[in-house]
Amino acid sequence: MPEPAPVTPAAAAAVATTRDPAAPAAAASGRPARGRRFDPASVATHAVLSLGALAMIFPFLWQLLTAFKTMPEAVRVPPTILPEAWNWAAFEQVFTAVPFAEMLTNSLLNTAGRTLGQLVFCSLAAYAFARLQFRGRNLLFAVFLSVLMVPPQLLVLPQHEIMMKLGLLNSVPALFLPGMFSAFGTFLLRQFFLALPRELEEAARIDGAGPFRIFWSIMLPLVRPALAALAVITAMWSWNDLLWPLVVNTDPAKAPVSAGLISLEGQFMTNYPVMMAGSVIASLPMLLLYVLLQRHFVQGIALSGSKG
Repeated sequence: MPEPAPVTPAAAAAVATTRDPAAPAAAASGRPARGRRFDPASVATHAVLSLGALAMIFPFLWQLLTAFKTMPEAVRVPPTILPEAWNWAAFEQVFTAVPFAEMLTNSLLNTAGRTLGQLVFCSLAAYAFARLQFRGRNLLFAVFLSVLMVPPQLLVLPQHEIMMKLGLLNSVPALFLPGMFSAFGTFLLRQFFLALPRELEEAARIDGAGPFRIFWSIMLPLVRPALAALAVITAMWSWNDLLWPLVVNTDPAKAPVSAGLISLEGQFMTNYPVMMAGSVIASLPMLLLYVLLQRHFVQGIALSGSKG
């Protein structure tokens, strides 16, 4: 009977590779292969992140569950987590307690007006500060940034006076006209415009393009992540704004949904299922907007600190 052929080192390494995926790295380094080790730091990190995610999600989950409860169950002590019977009546009552459909429409118009206005005006101002050369540019930009140090509450009375003289009180345009410009949006977009190479403008000027043509056709498409980030931030801020709608509008049919939710709170008793149902409905448009623009929003915020 012939003796078996001796096993070569290469054949042994090939057999070990098929049995253990970590064998190639161990064979290359000359160390014996080992299994994946337990990493306490990674487990602790994931545990902390999971607890943080649970703490952030729990208020929204409690809001949703309360919307399906009855009034006695919502105020029961000790509280119950799940409703005993899933009740949809609160979602119907919210449209009869206040003109909720009109308020949703007003909020959509207010958010769309502010967001579009800031995208247009802030992008134009940011491009001028970043790419155009004119006397006093840096000084004027510093004045623009100084607006960030002024509390918004100090501007309520002057803006109300302007809206009153224009005859726009108790109207939808009064909700978004004062918020169509943002110093923060100008600063955010300027950081992106500063990072774009000068060669793009020079090539466009050689082809005969003017400043606005360069801005619209070349520069603006390159800052889409920043535009998406500004759109999400402005939309969320506009949707949740409460002080200015309460000051400028007293007609419930012209008020946004944020003011409508406040009116659901009674002086002696509050119907919590109805209020939570209205909050759930009011949260859906912003959740949908964030889901659609999440990638651009995260990219725009992450890159804004490294531009310029």
